[in-house]
Amino acid sequence: MLSVYFIFNPDSEPADLIASESETNLAAVDPGAPIAPIIKPIKPQPVEQRLIQSPPPEKIGLIAGHRGNDSGTECQDGLTEVQVTSDLTERVSARLRDLDIETETLDEFDSRINQYSATALVSIHVDSCDYINDSATGFKIAGSPNTDSSALTICMQQAYGEATQLSYHPNSITPHMSEYHVFDKIGAATPALIIEVGFLNLDREILTTQSEAVVNGLVNGITCFLEQ
Repeated sequence: MLSVYFIFNPDSEPADLIASESETNLAAVDPGAPIAPIIKPIKPQPVEQRLIQSPPPEKIGLIAGHRGNDSGTECQDGLTEVQVTSDLTERVSARLRDLDIETETLDEFDSRINQYSATALVSIHVDSCDYINDSATGFKIAGSPNTDSSALTICMQQAYGEATQLSYHPNSITPHMSEYHVFDKIGAATPALIIEVGFLNLDREILTTQSEAVVNGLVNGITCFLEQ
């Protein structure tokens, strides 16, 4: 150590003085202490990302409520919930594909639902065909409690209400919706919701003969979420 010091420090103090100071310093050091290594400081180099990471492609899953399992609610004249949900699902899917958004249509208990991964998943259902009272009109939405679905739910509620002018009934959401079986099956990163788009009794006209407004509302709700 001392020889290195003198070679690179020509103006250093006399050797006998240095040796004396060195002996004094060494005497004050614990002889059992480890000798520290010589460390050459290296300036940290910033890491630059050379390739821009692309977001994953957008994909929307659409479930036609009750399709492949049962008819759902049924009217006295034979009109069934699954007929309405199947029609709406296929038309929404076609509209999304026209916007170059990858879309998959699924049945109620589709095997693909297990650990399903998508940008969003929307399950389309219809409420009862029975007359309950004059207030039994409008739509309701339940988002998955297991995934981050709040943005999807907010977009759908606003867009669907604006397109259809139907009222929103959050106080009539049933456990069948809030504990929807799909929520426990899909992947943890997939936002999801179930929407009952209207009642087959008082809302039958807009759900069937004027259903373009319903399709617009569903498409607008999904695209609102994607734009975020």
